[in-house]
Amino acid sequence: MLQRTGTGKGKTVLVAGGAGFVGSHLCDALLARGDRVICVDSYITGSKDNIRPLMNHPGFRLIEKDICEFNSIDEPLDQVYNLACAASPPQYQADPVHTMMTCVAGTGNLLALAERDGASFLQASTSEVYGDPAEHPQREDYRGNVNCIGPRACYDEGKRAAEALCFDMLRAGRADVRVARIFNTYGPRMQPDDGRIISNLLVQAISGKPLTIYGTGEQTRSFCYVSDLVTGLMALMDVDPNPGVPINLGNPGEFTINELADMVVAIAPTMAEVAYKPLPADDPQRRRPDILRAKEFLGWEPKVPLSEGLRHTADWFIATLGSDAEKPLRRQAVRQASAYEIGVRA
Repeated sequence: MLQRTGTGKGKTVLVAGGAGFVGSHLCDALLARGDRVICVDSYITGSKDNIRPLMNHPGFRLIEKDICEFNSIDEPLDQVYNLACAASPPQYQADPVHTMMTCVAGTGNLLALAERDGASFLQASTSEVYGDPAEHPQREDYRGNVNCIGPRACYDEGKRAAEALCFDMLRAGRADVRVARIFNTYGPRMQPDDGRIISNLLVQAISGKPLTIYGTGEQTRSFCYVSDLVTGLMALMDVDPNPGVPINLGNPGEFTINELADMVVAIAPTMAEVAYKPLPADDPQRRRPDILRAKEFLGWEPKVPLSEGLRHTADWFIATLGSDAEKPLRRQAVRQASAYEIGVRA
């Protein structure tokens, strides 16, 4: 085991996928509390823009590497967060073999580093392990309904295999592993072309393009704002004792996609119509987390309602995508819609 050096203030934390949407927000939060952060990212789906403000921070280090090839580091670690995997269907289906290998081989590499240093390890798993669920809402003891040979299997089954590997390491006493099952998350720094429903609808509304809805739009999702998720991830990593079971992290508010589209139009007004398209294969019909374990073990539950989080996200997209001439008008439209509230169901 490598010897630890330094002032003793804060922890040395490796964040795999630290230049991604969620990962970059996690890096921000860890640095803000005084930790040293080592960001590992291949930029397959992450962005240098997300971490550019951190590049001159004395507590931040960047390693440009794919975790499938990352098996050594020259300093000891206290914590390892594994967020290194494409998370939206268009992204993870673009190279399904690499997605599966990232989930399994990449996770194995990071677990070996955690074992080397006695570091706590947090695996960012996903609600996709439940597949198209026959149980609603989804509890962590539900084993799922996943098509193991379908077009989404590289991600769904990859994450399930990664969980199996993590819990084998935990049972063997080789690593202090925690597993978060993350439900739909949104917020600033989402990629405009990542194919997720919130980014799709917001970008289409802002640009005046038809809003694309797949299927009838009556399928449901639950949406967690990124700051709430980061708080949950850090709480799970730091809690003592280790819960020893997967923990759902998500917002239990449940909305149809049609309801979401109505909220987007209220926040980012557009004259464009809705375009309905066929539902992709194995797309879940209902998705809502049961978060009783998160409340019990972590004292955690989300705070940001969807209406508020959408405004923050819309404002970020407007600032990022709009032309200089359009920005003031679009920002004004967002702020004028700030009084609009849709019933947020618990």
